[in-house]
Amino acid sequence: MKATVTSKGQITIPVRLRERFGLEPGTVLEFDEDAPVLTARRIVPRGQMDRAAGALASELSARSAREWLEDLRGPADLPEE
Repeated sequence: MKATVTSKGQITIPVRLRERFGLEPGTVLEFDEDAPVLTARRIVPRGQMDRAAGALASELSARSAREWLEDLRGPADLPEE
């Protein structure tokens, strides 16, 4: 997949990538200047993250970290709490 940089330094991200990564008008991308290859990450506004966490607060607090880890990774040999 290719994109051409314009004289203004702009590129058009192909629709297939925009759909795959949920990039909509107004999405902010951050470029990693230290990466060995061109790398961009979508920035999620803090308020959006807080709203998502708030919607899950009761579900998240109802279980211990051990329970979450076991669901995700299977039984783990962790020290007792």
